[in-house]
Amino acid sequence: MGVHLIAAVAVMAYLGLLLWIGRRTGRHNTMSDFSLGGRRSPWWAVAFGMVGTSLSGVTFLSVPGWVGDQQFGYMQMVIGYLFGYAAITGILLPLYYRLQLTSIYRFLGDRIGGNAYRTGAAFFLLSRSIGAAFRLYLVVLVLNETLLPPVDPGLGWLRLTLLISLILAVIWAYTRRGGISTVVWTDTLQTACMLLAAGTTVVLIGSELGLGLTEIPGAIASSGHARWWFFEDWGAPNHGVKQLIAGGFIALCMTGLDQDMMQKNLSCRSLRDAQLNMASFSVVLVFVNLLFLGLGALLLMHADMTGLQVDKADLLFARVALDGGLGYALPVLFLLGLVAAALSSADSALTALTTSVCVDFLGMDDDDETQKEGRPGRQWVHLLVSVAVGLIILLFHAVNDTSVIAALFKIAGYTYGPLLGLFAFSLLRKAPNAELDREVLSIALLAPILGWGIEQWASSRGFSFGFALLPVNGFLTWAGATLVALASRKA
Repeated sequence: MGVHLIAAVAVMAYLGLLLWIGRRTGRHNTMSDFSLGGRRSPWWAVAFGMVGTSLSGVTFLSVPGWVGDQQFGYMQMVIGYLFGYAAITGILLPLYYRLQLTSIYRFLGDRIGGNAYRTGAAFFLLSRSIGAAFRLYLVVLVLNETLLPPVDPGLGWLRLTLLISLILAVIWAYTRRGGISTVVWTDTLQTACMLLAAGTTVVLIGSELGLGLTEIPGAIASSGHARWWFFEDWGAPNHGVKQLIAGGFIALCMTGLDQDMMQKNLSCRSLRDAQLNMASFSVVLVFVNLLFLGLGALLLMHADMTGLQVDKADLLFARVALDGGLGYALPVLFLLGLVAAALSSADSALTALTTSVCVDFLGMDDDDETQKEGRPGRQWVHLLVSVAVGLIILLFHAVNDTSVIAALFKIAGYTYGPLLGLFAFSLLRKAPNAELDREVLSIALLAPILGWGIEQWASSRGFSFGFALLPVNGFLTWAGATLVALASRKA
């Protein structure tokens, strides 16, 4: 039996298992179950599944490929993540549980007004739609360019469109009823598949390089690819201090202010369980990222030894797994891990986006008595959200010219910055402000524009904020909200 047939059977069995999980967990079909799983999710399953959502195709493919340019510099941001996760655990989770939120952006409505609520939700829709599309695009790119046979250039876009449609159709099929109840368990399975593929690759490449399991860390450390810290050039975007700051704020915003990630936390049985989830998730994520960076170093060492040429950094793992002559097991496991990476972040993102549209903009509440009328509308929203993400992937394919992980964090600096500023302002204020509520959308749009201008001005003088532009945009949003609030008070 050839490797392609084995891989096809394994993938079909995997997809069948996901559909079975979706059917089993989708028996309760209320809005509350779809969005919060009835608050019945065990914290350990949420924590393990969140690792997969955070990893996705970005970590599975782009982080190993990034080692060639940045070595282990990504760990500067990963260490910074811990500060952001600590703030989420100690400040945001107690707040969200105390207010019994389904959509976390209702907090903005309580503290500022209805326009702030909808503005926060709209920025989440923009941020997560782009983020989900970026993550899924990377996996589709690998499938399209390395696993499928060449086609006429005129048919390339058609095949890419069909591939995207197939993946999104599978996700829609197993999440359309159960929502977060399904995602908690499917993400657990998908995380296991990704880690199994990465761990197996490390062992196989180590063996190919003549390294025992205990010798691999030393070989990576002496490979010339394992430098963590960069402090020489303050103007460089990868300076250690800027990366630490950026990591803290990226974790705070892309997890704590993100409906997708918080929806899973809010599905836990209690605040204590949610905090256990965040604490264990943050520690495990550090070691998982080290695993993937170590994998990247080994992949580069193997490519140097065999003379394997890789045109795009994001394709490094795929080229070695498929063309590295490492037997049948690795290509099959790689394909399973790749499919898991494609689905792990996209399924929870589509669920969270659907929840936000239904709850924040269409007013579908959590009362069970209203859900019989709401079900068809919710499922249509779920379908339309899937289509929108597919269109964004095609757009990104047309314009992308950089590593996906770099593009993802760069966009996050502009889309999550206004959310950071609005939440920071709201945490310090309890009385709604009608004047600020009228101007909040203008402030949230103007701040990233000013941030972009500041970055261009600084870059022309040899300094770049890099990914630390996110807190800059957050500060500009907070400052704008504060000035409007003070002016309205004086008036």
